[in-house]
Amino acid sequence: MNFDPSEEQRLFAASIERFVARDYTFDIRRRIVASRDGYSRDVWAAFAELGLLGVAIPGEYGGLGGGAVDLTSVMEAIGEALIVEPFLATAMGARFVARAGTPEQKNGLLPAVAEGKLTMAFAHSERGARYDLAHVATRARKTDAGFAIDGDKRVVVHGPCARLLVISARITGDDTDSQGIGLFLVNTEAPGVSLASSRTLDELRSADISFDDVCVAADAQLGETADALLMIEEIVDYATALVCCEAVGAIGFANGATLDYLKSRKQFGVPIGSFQALQHRMVDMVIEYEQAKSMASLACAAIDGETDPVRRKRIVSAAKVRVADACRHVGQESIQLHGGMGMSDELKISHTFRRLTMIAQQFGDADHHLERFASL
Repeated sequence: MNFDPSEEQRLFAASIERFVARDYTFDIRRRIVASRDGYSRDVWAAFAELGLLGVAIPGEYGGLGGGAVDLTSVMEAIGEALIVEPFLATAMGARFVARAGTPEQKNGLLPAVAEGKLTMAFAHSERGARYDLAHVATRARKTDAGFAIDGDKRVVVHGPCARLLVISARITGDDTDSQGIGLFLVNTEAPGVSLASSRTLDELRSADISFDDVCVAADAQLGETADALLMIEEIVDYATALVCCEAVGAIGFANGATLDYLKSRKQFGVPIGSFQALQHRMVDMVIEYEQAKSMASLACAAIDGETDPVRRKRIVSAAKVRVADACRHVGQESIQLHGGMGMSDELKISHTFRRLTMIAQQFGDADHHLERFASL
């Protein structure tokens, strides 16, 4: 299998690199993180101008019609620069609409995403659910006008940045039934929606979101109830593959920054990078990077081309296990090889370590995916 990027992917990567070097330095990122919104609307508009927000949007709705493979260079750049804008959250929301939306929903929402006018997030995780995607206690009861939604969602990443949520809510059945789940589009400013915002360890914005008798019209439902869990599993696998690519970018930065430090830091009058023991540790980090990159590329290829959901799940889980282990190994080694200053807030490497730590847990940690791989 050829994992080399296409010409279009290389051009995208080059445009992102130029943008980051000019407009998304580490100092600029720190100011964005400290801002009220936690992300920059100007950066979001620049993403739209560069065409990044339309990569995965179908061509008939103003996008480029790309798949997960076409987003690998974008996600690697996001990981390397530690970009905090809600790219992945919006991509997940848009994919739900593209996969299950009515023509009216697609025409109304997807062009707005591609143009940078709409941010989205997927509100699914709940208290006690852990990584069980079938665990949905939030309820949607039918009314004359549509549905009324009650419940709570926990740690919705980029929830405070979103104007529109895709939420899961149970229409019938017990909390852990595989059937009876519905997907709904809910505006974050709708009556009855309340957000308790917070900042995660890696400085992204998240929210615990409560729904108190939130009324939505019948046409706010996405797709059919019978297909909801399958759709959730497919799109979470899509996001898992993409976050693996983000990890590759972050690991690449961590390796480069650590190597530069080993070349410049001196002990006994020589660079510490000349010590053979540290060279061996650096080589292990490079091997982790190459293995993670290969597995992330394989996962994206499976998302785009694998029609058997069981095979797709096995490949994505295998990739996440390998990438999560690489995140842990490279993150810890980069901090240790930097010494105490590696944890300094002024150094980007400490923030990269935090992001790698979170990626290892996001959408399922290594233990969860190893168990899922073995069960399929």
